[in-house]
Amino acid sequence: MTATIRKIEARDRQRWQVLWEGYCTFYKVDLRGPVTEHTWKRIMEKDGPVRAIVAETRQDGVIGIANYVIHEHTWSLTPACYLQDLFVDPKTRAVGVGKQLIDWLVAEVKAQKWSRLYWATAETNYRARGLYDKYTPHSGFLRYVIPNKDA
Repeated sequence: MTATIRKIEARDRQRWQVLWEGYCTFYKVDLRGPVTEHTWKRIMEKDGPVRAIVAETRQDGVIGIANYVIHEHTWSLTPACYLQDLFVDPKTRAVGVGKQLIDWLVAEVKAQKWSRLYWATAETNYRARGLYDKYTPHSGFLRYVIPNKDA
């Protein structure tokens, strides 16, 4: 399946939210309400660090999303791109849409001269890891998170 990959637009809100909620369900988090609203607002900021792209087809509309964050870091002179959320509608999986979303980001990293594209996934997310391993081996780093319960 060939989808068109493009930057997200305000008209994509409803479909983005359906896919976003599917992503949250997969990771067993409930971010409905203020967090979702805030995330959408940040994505819609013209030059903000939180951005998104969508995959769409003529027949199905938007079938995939990728939310990413551009940020400075201490290991390079140029910003990095963190692919934070990638989700494809389960009805249209395993036909290359996730790859197309990542390929778009790889091209954008090169075009913008950002230092790197990176992401994380659950160790048990074997389906996604099968795709990710085609790009690069995992870094071997473990992620540690201390949530602020007061935030």
